[in-house]
Amino acid sequence: MITYLIVSATIILITFALLTVVNRWLLRRLRAQQPTARPFVSILIPARNEAAVIGQTVAALTQQTYPHFELLILDDQSTDGTAEIARAAGDERTRLLTGRPLPVGWGGKNWACWQLAQEARGDLLLFTDADTRWQPDALAALLAHQQATNADLLTVWPTQITHTWAERLIVPLMSFVIMGYLPIVMTHYGPFAIFGAANGQCMLWRRAAYQRVGGHRAVAPSVLDDVNLARAVKRHGLRLRMADGNGLIACRMYDSWRAVRDGFAKNILAGYGNSVVLLLLGAALHFWLYLLPWGLLLLDEWRAWGAAMIALGIGARALSAAYSRQRVRDALLLPISVLLMQRIALHALYWHFTGGPRWKGRTFNHTKEPSSWGQEAPSSSAQASGD
Repeated sequence: MITYLIVSATIILITFALLTVVNRWLLRRLRAQQPTARPFVSILIPARNEAAVIGQTVAALTQQTYPHFELLILDDQSTDGTAEIARAAGDERTRLLTGRPLPVGWGGKNWACWQLAQEARGDLLLFTDADTRWQPDALAALLAHQQATNADLLTVWPTQITHTWAERLIVPLMSFVIMGYLPIVMTHYGPFAIFGAANGQCMLWRRAAYQRVGGHRAVAPSVLDDVNLARAVKRHGLRLRMADGNGLIACRMYDSWRAVRDGFAKNILAGYGNSVVLLLLGAALHFWLYLLPWGLLLLDEWRAWGAAMIALGIGARALSAAYSRQRVRDALLLPISVLLMQRIALHALYWHFTGGPRWKGRTFNHTKEPSSWGQEAPSSSAQASGD
C-alpha cells in the first residue's frame, strides 16, 4: 500500500513539474509597447474603504502613456474617506460614482462592477482593483497584448508584492497553482469551461463579450466571480487569454497574517465547488504530495525517493516563483506554506458552518438559488456624483 501511495504521488509531482515548465512558455508576459489601434477604454474600479491605496492607484492611472480612456470609480458605501481621496487624485477623465445599496442575492464587488459597467462608455471595459499598481506603460502594454491575441477577455496575473512572512508563504501559491496545476494550453485553446481561469485584479473585456456572457449579473452571488466569468467565456465559445503582468501591473493584496487568512478563506471553499468533502480531499492531497515525502527521509529504503519527491515539489514552486517575480528561496518553505493553507481551510470551514465568509463587513451566503440572482437589482445603475 505504501509503495502505491508513494509511486502515485511521484507521478503527480512529475506531472505538475512538467506542466510548470510548459506553462512557463505559454503564459506570455506583457511588454512595454503601444497598441496599433486606439480604442476608447473604460477603466472601472470598485472601491470600498480603500482610503489607504485609492489615491496612489488613481494618480498612477491618470499618468498612463495611453491617453484614450475614462476612469470610473464606484464608492461602495465607504466610511473612511475613499471618495474624497479618489476625487482629489483624479483628473478630467475621472468620474466618481456613488454605489447603490446592496440588493439581496448579490456579492458586494459584483454589484459594484455591474453598476460601473452600466455607466461605462468604452469599447473595452477594464475591471481592476483599488490596490492594483499601474506603471505608466501598463495600459498601453495591456491593449497591445489584447490586440495581438484578439482576446474577448484578457486577464493578467499582476506581479504580487509581498513583504510579511504570511504574504511570502501564501500569496505566491496562486502562481504555483496556475503554473503547475492548470494546463494553460486548454485555457487558451480548449473548448471546456472547467479550464477557464481569470484574476479579478485585471480583466480587460470587449464590451460585446461582456454583454454576451451576462456580465457580473450572471455571477451575482459568486465569491469567485473572475473564475466563473472566465468559464462563461469558454462556454460561449469566446476567446480567453491570460498573461503575466511582468512588473507593469502589480498588486499587494494583503499586509498581515489575518488579512491573508481571511482573504484566502473567503475563496477557498468556492474554489472546490462549495463542497466540504472536496475541500477535505484537496487538503489530504496536498498533505500527501508535499508533507509525506519529508517523513520518507526517516526511512532508509525510501530516503532517496523522498528526497526526489521533495525536489520535484520545491523545484516547481521555485520555477513559478522565478517567473512571477517572487522570492525563489521561499520555495524551500513549501511545507510550511502547505500547513498554513490547511489552517486557512479550517477557517473557511468555520465560516461555512457559521453563516458564510466575511469580508469588509459583509457576509457571503452560498445558499442563494440562481433564480434569486439580481431580482432586486434596479434597472438603472449607479448615480454619478462629484464629477
